[in-house]
Amino acid sequence: MSTLFDLPFEEPEPSPEPTPEARPPAPVSAPVRQVLTVSELTANLREVLEATFSEIWVEGELSNAKVWTTGHLYFTLKDGGSQIKGVMFRSALRYLKFKPADGLHVVVRGRIGVYDPKGEYQLVGEHMEPHGYGSLQLAFEQLKKKLAAEGLFEQSRKRPLPALPRRVGIVTSIDGAALRDIVRVLRRRYPNAHLVIAPSRVQGEDAAGEIVRALRQVARIEGVDVVIVGRGGGSLEDLWAFNEEKVARAIVASPVPVISAVGHETDFTIADFVADLRAATPSAAAELVVRRKDEFFGFIDRLGGRLDASMRGRLRRMESQLNAWLARPGYAGQRGRLAMRGRHTAELASALRQAMNTTLSRRSRRHDGLNRALAQFDPRHRLAAVRTRLVSREGLLAKAMTRRVHLADSRMKSMAARLHGLSPLVVLARGYAVAWQGDRTRILRDAATVNAGDDILVVLERGELRATVTATSADHASTEVTSRDIAETRQSTERKDATE
Repeated sequence: MSTLFDLPFEEPEPSPEPTPEARPPAPVSAPVRQVLTVSELTANLREVLEATFSEIWVEGELSNAKVWTTGHLYFTLKDGGSQIKGVMFRSALRYLKFKPADGLHVVVRGRIGVYDPKGEYQLVGEHMEPHGYGSLQLAFEQLKKKLAAEGLFEQSRKRPLPALPRRVGIVTSIDGAALRDIVRVLRRRYPNAHLVIAPSRVQGEDAAGEIVRALRQVARIEGVDVVIVGRGGGSLEDLWAFNEEKVARAIVASPVPVISAVGHETDFTIADFVADLRAATPSAAAELVVRRKDEFFGFIDRLGGRLDASMRGRLRRMESQLNAWLARPGYAGQRGRLAMRGRHTAELASALRQAMNTTLSRRSRRHDGLNRALAQFDPRHRLAAVRTRLVSREGLLAKAMTRRVHLADSRMKSMAARLHGLSPLVVLARGYAVAWQGDRTRILRDAATVNAGDDILVVLERGELRATVTATSADHASTEVTSRDIAETRQSTERKDATE
């Protein structure tokens, strides 16, 4: 098939019109070019790769394995002929039981992905396990090597168990058979032991965190002397909570000795290596915590027998030495001298007792005299006399106040009577009246100040009168008599008040 590039550059000369029989076939049109951008090409490759290699298993050796601050693991997987870059995101990395390191031969399950900014394809890992070696076993060996390098397995670091603990802490499952075995053995061997149980899950994803929390809770309880942490037997996966690093460090940080009782006698965990003592089973741990009562009593009896024998032997040796000293010539008559000294000592003791009794009697008499002298100045007696005088003064004061009140009341009544006598209302009550000017601006005292036809206001004892003056009369004699009568009445009233 010819294309435009097969045609000559010059314009071809026109050829004679062919006959219908000799006409050549119509030319075929050239294909249209499809131009892709780099992003489009990369996207197409990603679709093809991800659709084709959506789940694959790849085996190789790890190199350049590093966990970045984002929590993702970036690595290179290689063999003798080639290599491929890979990544394992944080969400999948947290489920690994071992720590990926350079040089490990691993098998990775994942998919092929394309990193668009660089146009590189990479292996996106979703699971990783050591080749030919279990992941749990590898993680166990890695943690064991790390903690051993820190010296946590050293025997010099481990603490001895108390001889007879008062409180025993137990960290295990509340529903497990291990707890029943521990309680049964402790109740049989040492019924007086106080058990502090911190329940915790011992199997599963969150079991390690609960064990750490239970160990810390027991450590905060005052009086706990030893702690048993463990569970019954099981597979490596079942016992894995006791292989966690945080559980091991919690056991090391415990302020009291810890006994690890995990699984059966053939099972070993990281907790067994860091604990102060390892027990083959939970029942064996309970037996190690307290001795059998008869063994403890037998041990005490043996110590008592050894002590008695030692004391008897020492007394015999001292008695022999004393007899040897008494047999020497210098000690002849020593017993008689000792008897004389004893008699003299008894006499001195008797004289001392007599002198002490005499002194005590004299001091007792002096003490009694001082007590009597002190009683005279006892504040309680003086307070009683003061209280008596105070009661007497209170009675006198009450009488004086009553008398003053009566006197004041009499004076007040007298003044009230005088005030009543001087009241203008009393004058009005005797038939007198007060005349005001019509507009009530002044009191009328002189008839000359009023003219006929003026309006006046007359105030009586009861009510008022409004009147019009028709005539006036200046009668001074009657006015003087009235004033004299009022003055005499006032003087008689004052004399009467003074007499009262």
